[in-house]
Amino acid sequence: MKKAYIYVLISTFLFSSMEISLKLAGSQFNGVQLNFLRFLIGGLALVPLAVHNMKQRHVTFQKQDIGTFLLTGFVGVVVSMTFFQIAVEVDAASTVAVLFSSNPIFALIFGYIILHETLTRSNLIAVVVSVIGLLVIVNPAHLTNPLGISLALIAALTFGLFAIMQRQVGMKRGYDGLTMNTFSFIAGALELMVIMILSHIQGVANLFIKNPVMHDFSNIPFFQGITIHNIILLAYIFLGVTAAGYVLYSLAMEASDVSTASLVFFIKPALAPILALIILHESIKLNTIIGVVIIVIGSTIMFIGNRYSSKADTVPYQQETETQKKA
Repeated sequence: MKKAYIYVLISTFLFSSMEISLKLAGSQFNGVQLNFLRFLIGGLALVPLAVHNMKQRHVTFQKQDIGTFLLTGFVGVVVSMTFFQIAVEVDAASTVAVLFSSNPIFALIFGYIILHETLTRSNLIAVVVSVIGLLVIVNPAHLTNPLGISLALIAALTFGLFAIMQRQVGMKRGYDGLTMNTFSFIAGALELMVIMILSHIQGVANLFIKNPVMHDFSNIPFFQGITIHNIILLAYIFLGVTAAGYVLYSLAMEASDVSTASLVFFIKPALAPILALIILHESIKLNTIIGVVIIVIGSTIMFIGNRYSSKADTVPYQQETETQKKA
């Protein structure tokens, strides 16, 4: 169990520093380019572990899986992570980090709609409390950056959908979370590559170049800007945040349970603004502090509720096993 908490702590730090490292790199690279490189290299780094997990589960890759991963890759990487990257560029890293951390709330809602999963009382309370926290941070009466906030929330919503799509496929095909992420990342990166190629067509480039939001989709470079000076930062993003972060999160689940591993996403809203203050010198507004506290309370309610329900589900199983042994 001690190992599980070590995995949680390291992956929490990696995920909490994600927006900060992307903010630092975003000033040197095109946002779509950075997204492409991040998920291509990060995804390829995960392939050996994904293949290992498939062998352990006796799962083989099927032709129909290509279309599935292209769909999950499109939603998770092309849509969600591209909106996320642009949000980081136009808004404070701390704000984006907190808003994006709401994706488990959207996943709960999509899980109820798509997978017909039961929404427990604690989960419903957590959703309501977290939404209140988001509203406090967004502060609709005095919107300071509606574009950045909108992009971050769209990224969180679509990432919640991405998580449920992956769970649905995993349940049907037997893929674990790490394997789903690996092939979705690579598929999404390849789709971004197609967009990057198209962005060099003059008509397409002219369509986006003057748009303040979509200018990243014009003449997107592939490897331009990579130097000896930023290679360490890029390695941290590609191999640390994207690859190692997901590996450690998966190891935490294996060493404990889902609820313990999910502490990563409950701690991040509180830790990310502190890291942004220290590294980027971003100020933390009072409404952000209050909103984070409310979201953490909502996350705690969800964590305790899930923990209690998982224990309740385990007890009958243990009793049944003991009865079978006696028989």
